[in-house]
Amino acid sequence: MPNQKTQMTRSKRPNYQKRTPFSQILLASAAVFFVTTLGVYDSQTQAFKQATSDSNELDPTKKLADFIDNEIRIPPPDVIPTQWEGLIGEYGLDDNVLHILEHKGQLYTLIKETSIYPLREISNEVFTFSEKSLYQGEELAFERNAEGSAYQLTFTDTVFKRRPIGTKKGKTFRIVPLRPIDELRESSLTAHPPLEDGEFQRPNLVDLSKLGPNIKLDIRYATTNNFMGEVFYQQPLAFMQRPAAEALLRAHRSLKKLGYGLLIHDAYRPWHVTKMFFDATPEKQKIFVANPANGSRHNRGCAIDLTLYDLTTGDAVPMVGGYDEFSERSYPNYPGGTSRQRWHRELLRDTMETEGFKVNEVEWWHFDYRDWRNYQILNLTFEELQSMAENE
Repeated sequence: MPNQKTQMTRSKRPNYQKRTPFSQILLASAAVFFVTTLGVYDSQTQAFKQATSDSNELDPTKKLADFIDNEIRIPPPDVIPTQWEGLIGEYGLDDNVLHILEHKGQLYTLIKETSIYPLREISNEVFTFSEKSLYQGEELAFERNAEGSAYQLTFTDTVFKRRPIGTKKGKTFRIVPLRPIDELRESSLTAHPPLEDGEFQRPNLVDLSKLGPNIKLDIRYATTNNFMGEVFYQQPLAFMQRPAAEALLRAHRSLKKLGYGLLIHDAYRPWHVTKMFFDATPEKQKIFVANPANGSRHNRGCAIDLTLYDLTTGDAVPMVGGYDEFSERSYPNYPGGTSRQRWHRELLRDTMETEGFKVNEVEWWHFDYRDWRNYQILNLTFEELQSMAENE
């Protein structure tokens, strides 16, 4: 959904060591999977624990990226202890941010996004730095509200207030539109998409609900459960150009081997809806919406918003941030949250990118198909698409 030409310095992917695409470690045989991959995972987990033990302190000058290059090993990391959930987040001011995050069964503090230190749990509210760290002996003391969520922490006699980033668990992010919805809708419906020069392929939009029984739709813009709280589509449908749809199906089949399915929130989007989003969004948040003057890759039928769901429970898997959340937690390289949340985010990314998609630089859920330049910006409603298909 973002403006593709917007430049972001913090959102650029860190220079991680080159990783093997996740699809390459999928194993055809369950027996081979458990004998080989699980053994590799166990050995790496033990290596990590050894590297972060008191007797072998993690170099405090290292960045988080230096030791999370195995985030997508099989199986996924465990669920964190309940008492830690209310502690994870950001604390402090813009120029002095302190992250509390979890990695492979241990809490860490990431200071100014440069140095990371393991923490030792003394009680549910008190943690200390190890004896060999720069802050040896110092305590981090949290204060919780009635719901168990920390609202501040004290460190080196300084109080760090929790930063109001993102939304609470299970809540949908909302903006306050700059103009009334009816006014936005009227002006967008009477406007025209930008003219484009060049040769384009004929549109061949496929209904994604017909790709397979395990691909689920949760089309937020056909409901009020979205960042503007308004209905934009008359039907909960999703369409993509045929090559992109076929690539999506391959990604879905790869994920199914691991017990996951794709949950789709949006795909092809008429241009006038993109214009409504842009005109409604406050200036400081426009990085998360596409400029209609350029059009969106959604308008070309070559972008998709999606997440993972558990095939056993049918529930969407927890990610670091929520869908359409206008915050830094939406960045695909945001270091916070839990290792399990980041693992799911990386699993989705690696699987999609293996099939020719590319993640958006500020939205972990948004993927553009590689051939998007071959298709023109469209402003057809879903009903018009269906009518065209019936007449062919």
